[in-house]
Amino acid sequence: MLNSDITLGSILRNLRQSNGWTLKQMSEKCGIPLSTLSKVEHDRLTLTYDKLLQVSQRLGIRMSELFAENSEPERPSVMARRSIGDITNSVRVETANYDYYYLCTELRQKRMIPVITKIRAKTPEEFGSLVHHEGEEFIYVIKGRISVYTEFYDPVTLDEGQSIYIDAKMGHAYLAAENCEEAEVLGIMSSPDDELMQSLLSIHEEQKKLEKL
Repeated sequence: MLNSDITLGSILRNLRQSNGWTLKQMSEKCGIPLSTLSKVEHDRLTLTYDKLLQVSQRLGIRMSELFAENSEPERPSVMARRSIGDITNSVRVETANYDYYYLCTELRQKRMIPVITKIRAKTPEEFGSLVHHEGEEFIYVIKGRISVYTEFYDPVTLDEGQSIYIDAKMGHAYLAAENCEEAEVLGIMSSPDDELMQSLLSIHEEQKKLEKL
């Protein structure tokens, strides 16, 4: 029999039980309403990025521990995992340049990270430094037009229905193209490295720190 999927709810529940806390005590420690925490533990609700950051800070754990669990037994050769993506139940991360909607976050230790991104930044100066992270990245334009800036190539403009596949270690940035107020893309980040999610979260944390300066 396959092991049950590791979810955010199971991670929080195991964390609570290992510390001998009641649901009420856990609620008080992490600042999440008891009713909300109960729904999360039963996988009926997820948390926004800001709430996940709050939980990690108040409980003194790394953000990556809420997205992966290194103690998971070796996976069987045949998997039967699945997750239905829904933007209303995604983990949302808001930055000055983008709104990210991470999909299927109840599945842990994924080798692919699917995310819907709404792009507002229009110039390289507005965006700031190019982004680098492990693995590869696929971007498909759902709405609007985007300009793709990469470290070793001239900028390219993509219209709705077009896509690009890049080595994500190469510096890159996605901007709303001329005469486009906001673009929406589907991105798939992939890497054999289990720390990919932590790398992406670290980028968000750095962006938020810069926004406060």
